Amino acid sequence: MLAKIISGAVLGLSATIIDVEVDIAEQGLPSFTIVGLPDKAVEESKERVRSAIKNSGADFPINRITVNLAPADIPKMGPAYDLPIALGILIASGQIAPEISDSIFIGELSLDGSLRHTNGILPMAYLAREKSYKKIFIPRVNEREAAIVPGISVYSIDSLLSLVRFFNKTIDLVPAPRINLKTLLTRGSAEFDFSEIIGQEQAKRALEIASAGTHNIFMKGTPGSGKTMLSRAIPGILPSLTEDEALEVTKIYSITGNLPEGESIITKRPFRSPHHTTSRIGLIGGSTNPSPGEISLAHRGVLFLDEFPEFPRHVLEALRQPMDNGWSESIA
Repeated sequence: MLAKIISGAVLGLSATIIDVEVDIAEQGLPSFTIVGLPDKAVEESKERVRSAIKNSGADFPINRITVNLAPADIPKMGPAYDLPIALGILIASGQIAPEISDSIFIGELSLDGSLRHTNGILPMAYLAREKSYKKIFIPRVNEREAAIVPGISVYSIDSLLSLVRFFNKTIDLVPAPRINLKTLLTRGSAEFDFSEIIGQEQAKRALEIASAGTHNIFMKGTPGSGKTMLSRAIPGILPSLTEDEALEVTKIYSITGNLPEGESIITKRPFRSPHHTTSRIGLIGGSTNPSPGEISLAHRGVLFLDEFPEFPRHVLEALRQPMDNGWSESIA
């Protein structure tokens, strides 16, 4: 029997739909195969899914199981496919028969069947709304992250067992209440404030002008003159994040796993200070599997490069285009 579950994948800073197709053949030796360019984390989901299904009280079929993650030419990374794979096995084996054509499923499973925190939930929720899906099923710990997206029902679940009981109509799940984004956007306090810095009036004035015009600024002085402290005070004089800006920053932090657990959105302008031994990929982003770098993590905030001359030359050269254009295209 064949089952098809809708899930999603994050590519760079955007998300795309992934079809999780599960086929259980009556003929052939027992096996469990995942195809569709899976990485090591996806390959290891076979053991997580097997244990989660058994520990949830369901039967794991002793047949030839083939899982296809389509489109097959897109690399699949991370453990977010655990839940759709497990659900597909339960449907293909005839243990449940839900109507899920309007739903997206995302989540990492523990061996006991509980769902763990999963990265990239916010862009997945926006993808579901963009593609006109009505429901998205996610781990409970990611509930607040997805609840800020309007126009879609967010179902947060604790475990695979809860999802099975819901589809078998033995329990009822209520969509998470919608969170108003405006109520979360309050002006956050910076680590330092200009009012607490005595003296350095010329330096503070220069930073105010640079902040108002979104200019880059180069500070030079003896150790202990206050360069780092002044830099850390810059977020305190920047305007509060708008709704669109907060969503942009939160998507980046959700994808990279830097969004604090239980938080819905980033409310403060980021301040990033990478060490001078940071690689070019770590600063700019990219690599074989594109991921955001420090420039992206500092989006709408401050990127502070302390000990600037100590950065390798090739890393500094990589900054030329982002500084000229005002944005980074390395993972677009």
